Amino acid sequence: MWEYTDKVKDHFLNPRNVGEIENPDGVGEIGSLACGDALKLYFKLDENKRISEAKFQTFGCASAIASSSALTEMIKGLTLEEAAKITNEDIAAYLGGLPREKMHCSVMGRDALEHAIADYRGHKPKKSEGRIVCECFGVTDLEIERAVRENNLKTIDDVTAYVKAGGGCGNCHDNIRKIIDSVSGQVRPEPQKPARLTTIQKIKLIEETLEREIRPALKKDGGDIELLDVDGNRVFVKLRGTCATCKASQVTLKHYVESKLKELVTPEIVVTEE
Repeated sequence: MWEYTDKVKDHFLNPRNVGEIENPDGVGEIGSLACGDALKLYFKLDENKRISEAKFQTFGCASAIASSSALTEMIKGLTLEEAAKITNEDIAAYLGGLPREKMHCSVMGRDALEHAIADYRGHKPKKSEGRIVCECFGVTDLEIERAVRENNLKTIDDVTAYVKAGGGCGNCHDNIRKIIDSVSGQVRPEPQKPARLTTIQKIKLIEETLEREIRPALKKDGGDIELLDVDGNRVFVKLRGTCATCKASQVTLKHYVESKLKELVTPEIVVTEE
């Protein structure tokens, strides 16, 4: 159960400015129903080019609704230049704080506002200029870089909390780690792999990789994995928890588990579920 402030609860239970604006000056749309969060933000300017009206439509959790409601209240009366300076941290602060795992809701509000301002000015949203890193949630390298830089993010879990990247199959974890290191200026040594592994060394390395790299990512979504046997380069496993019933389990098995073991143990590894 998330711990919400009274202000978050108020904006969730009594959201302000819900709906759409007829003939808006700017419209910003972010997210998708497929990834569980979607927000459409509208604004209208008065004769002094200040935001006179702001409304939203959203599909999401309590934090998404509260963040959207708060944002519409925050931007009313501002010029577009003033509104553009609002950060996701400002939205969270206005609500008295958000759970760390829900900070992506405030980022979604900030992004929707930027898209709406870009729409008014006839510009292309910055997101479209980036390269997709997280296929599950459609998050680009530019979005991850910005979140890391602006919020001083240090871990993949931090990035997931702010922009959801890395919260799906996990295939993008290596690329997210590289972006974090690039922004922070760190250089990490390449994993050291023995030139020739004995059977005992191989099994031990498989066990260590499962425990250190793979199991934490699966457990975050309620899943798990059990190592059953190793026969040469064939690794036999059993998916547990939510992974066992997930429709995308074979994608997780081949594109995450197997690819990670190929990278950190040996390229000849083949993973099979029993």
